[in-house]
Amino acid sequence: MQLTIKNIVPVPLKEKLIQRSSDVWNKQLTFNTNEWIKINAPSGTGKTTFIHILYKLRNDYEGTVQYNDKDVKQINATQLAIYRQQNISIVFQDLKLFPNITAKENIELNRVMQTAFYDENKINEMAETLGVASVLNQKAGLCSYGEQQRIAIIRALIQPFNWLLMDEPFSHLDKANISKAATLIAEECKKRNAGFILTDLDEDEHFNYSKKISL
Repeated sequence: MQLTIKNIVPVPLKEKLIQRSSDVWNKQLTFNTNEWIKINAPSGTGKTTFIHILYKLRNDYEGTVQYNDKDVKQINATQLAIYRQQNISIVFQDLKLFPNITAKENIELNRVMQTAFYDENKINEMAETLGVASVLNQKAGLCSYGEQQRIAIIRALIQPFNWLLMDEPFSHLDKANISKAATLIAEECKKRNAGFILTDLDEDEHFNYSKKISL
């Protein structure tokens, strides 16, 4: 599955962004499945906006975003749900966990709502790998932010995808936990021959990136 952007500029940020150089805004780019892409994005340059545009959470932009050759603005709600169930997964910067249900229920809810990919045992296995097995039965809102971040990563990996979108996925993790999470993400992307787009503030060597670009 290709993701293509053609001259996109978010309307609320248009005046601000037009004054700076960018490899993304107002450019034409095609991202191919199995590419691992790092987008360096200083604060205030619209990295969360960009991820939300790619995931079709925002429509307030000029230009075109395409899933394969289809303009996402022409995709109806049913088609969008299928893309999100089968093709595109996401780790939000603000995580979007339900605080009043358990960490495991947050993950399981996503698993059962999507096309079956893994059974329930895979949740426990991933949780052990990322060091959050002990909080699976705790309400998500009572977990530390770092624990919540790892839960959100597991939730994203438990479903099918061709593309994984990640907005600062390691911001509250130490080096050891970043290494574990990056290794798990890499393994799952390789298993599916999937690509990812990761936005962050700084340079890093967490992955063997196909390309690095600046927002």
